[in-house]
Amino acid sequence: MDGKPDTPAGGSNDDPAGQGGHDSRELGSGGSRRPATPLASEKPGQKPVRKPGLKVNIKERLKSVGQLLDRPAAESAHALGNRAARAGALLVRPLAERARMQTRHRGLVGSFLVLVVVPLFLMMLYLGLLSIDQYSSTAGFTVRQENAASGSDIVGGLAQFAGGSGIASDSDILYAFIQSQEMVMAANEQVNLREHYSQSWPRDFAFALWPGSTLEDLVWYWRRVVRLAYDSSSGLTEVEVLAYDPDTAQKIASIIVTESEKRINELSEQAREDTLRHARADVEVAVERLRETREAMTEFRSRTQIVDPAADIQGRMGVMNNLQQQLAEALINYDLLHGTTRENDPRMVTARKRIDVIRERIRIERQTFASNNTETGGVGKDYPNLISEYESLNLDREFAEEIYRASLMALESARDEAIRNSRYLAVYIKPTHAGSSQYPRRWLIFLLTGVFLLLIWSVGALIYYSIRDRS
Repeated sequence: MDGKPDTPAGGSNDDPAGQGGHDSRELGSGGSRRPATPLASEKPGQKPVRKPGLKVNIKERLKSVGQLLDRPAAESAHALGNRAARAGALLVRPLAERARMQTRHRGLVGSFLVLVVVPLFLMMLYLGLLSIDQYSSTAGFTVRQENAASGSDIVGGLAQFAGGSGIASDSDILYAFIQSQEMVMAANEQVNLREHYSQSWPRDFAFALWPGSTLEDLVWYWRRVVRLAYDSSSGLTEVEVLAYDPDTAQKIASIIVTESEKRINELSEQAREDTLRHARADVEVAVERLRETREAMTEFRSRTQIVDPAADIQGRMGVMNNLQQQLAEALINYDLLHGTTRENDPRMVTARKRIDVIRERIRIERQTFASNNTETGGVGKDYPNLISEYESLNLDREFAEEIYRASLMALESARDEAIRNSRYLAVYIKPTHAGSSQYPRRWLIFLLTGVFLLLIWSVGALIYYSIRDRS
């Protein structure tokens, strides 16, 4: 530090003017020297105590360090290390050698080029040179009802929100129908799907339909070019159709809307017929029952020759009352004649005969109420049983008439309810006509491919090196 070179590591450690002279000084700011602070265990002017065997060990380490350092500044660093060792400090390990490219590094770079760079380059060439532009047509619709939501519909909606409803809605049915084979066949009858989507084969093999595809292959490809977005909370459905020209895309979207409308109308008509069919069946049963009760009433009237037993018995009771009145008058006349004439008087004989005839007639009339003897004027059955049978038939007829009237009212109510619950397809986005190509989305496909390739390569490299380190 004072212009003289430091003492080399192989110098004598006993020379107070040599290397040992540096122990009492250390570098300060500006390159000046200042006295070193003596240790607490040392006395001023006394030589520091060294541990036995430490000198040889430090010399061997400094010798190995000096062999590695070949620059001119190595001597000063060596001297600083020697002084730090004398002070009991730790030695600084030598610097690592410059990294060199190993075989495993070349393999890692090669695998990155093969698994990531080359596929990305091929994907870029395919998307830029071989892929054909596709055009999209969008349509939006929902299923509506004539009437507003009733209380039962609200309760059903709450149950569905809670996860307890297993009944599919019309929009769910329509969502599945658009992706079904029936829809593909209906669209293929109006547009030759195989011819249109296989026209760019084999150039655009990734996005085109291969020739000679079966109906199942066409259904699988249909789900690639027809994309559905369905919101279960609002019931809105959007359909996006991809095709190689905008006219074909718009035509296919229109076919989907038309077929969906037909299917909703069929479902609505089927629900209406189911509701009316039960009501009509109830009316038919009521009519048949009413017919049977009326036929039984007609048979009763034909057999008894009585239209209404209640009215008939009222008439008979009127006859009885009239006979009773005539009998009373005859008895009065007889009593009057008995006081003024003799017993053999013709008038007395006539009065007695009249009284006997009236009494006989009253007896016969009374017998007809509880006798089945038709010779005496009966109806072949006693009146209590006759009236009981008539009342039973009359009750059945009245009950059948009430059921018939109720079934007619239920039929009218079911017809009105079916009209109110009729469903229809409300189109809020008509099939659009594309002005420019939006598919395939080349940049998005390229970025996603790069991310997945890089992820696969990273995972593979980690797995390889973990197995290599363990082996």
